[in-house]
Amino acid sequence: MSKATLTIASKNYGSWSLRGWLLCKMAGIEFDEKSVSTDDPSTRAELLLLSPSFLVPCLIQDNMKVWDTLAIAEYLHEIAPDAGILPTDQAQRAHCRSICGEMHSGFSNLRSALPMNIKAHFPDFKSWAGARGDIDRITAIWRECLGQYSGPYLFGPAPCAADVMYAPVCSRFQTYDVAIDPTSQSYCNTIMAHPHMQEWIAAAKVEPDELEELDVEF
Repeated sequence: MSKATLTIASKNYGSWSLRGWLLCKMAGIEFDEKSVSTDDPSTRAELLLLSPSFLVPCLIQDNMKVWDTLAIAEYLHEIAPDAGILPTDQAQRAHCRSICGEMHSGFSNLRSALPMNIKAHFPDFKSWAGARGDIDRITAIWRECLGQYSGPYLFGPAPCAADVMYAPVCSRFQTYDVAIDPTSQSYCNTIMAHPHMQEWIAAAKVEPDELEELDVEF
């Protein structure tokens, strides 16, 4: 296969871009990064939570174009089945797909109240009630998976697509000092310390500030 190209948006603000990038890293494919300017209207719509359809990240390889994070995950699982993107056990794969889908289509209150902003830190941030419900559901998912599959990742000793889908949430919890239970906090620490996550964070911290709208304290 030829070298792929992954189109992404802001590394500081782009939660979906982070997910696509982590999946490509996990799959072990060679890829070039192509950044979409935040002056592009569709990119700004995504980052400002105004668009229901995310056209980044977008993976192009061998004349195939794959967008939407779940589609990218399934494609990479097909071409790199040994990379661990999805669990090998059928029941675990179904469970993994279910919680990935829940993240993909849900938790709109959390997205609105706690937008991803890696460079920022808001100590003692007060989450409004709707976001708290999403936070409680997410941490319940984490505790269930960590208890069932023994951690330190959601489906066992190695990260998979589920961890990728919830990685931006870990970033949000750190940015806004979200109080969570010790098990969930330990999981967040594991995700944030992963080498791929650390690579992304380092790049995000040197990214120019281009979207002043997203620097508003909610």
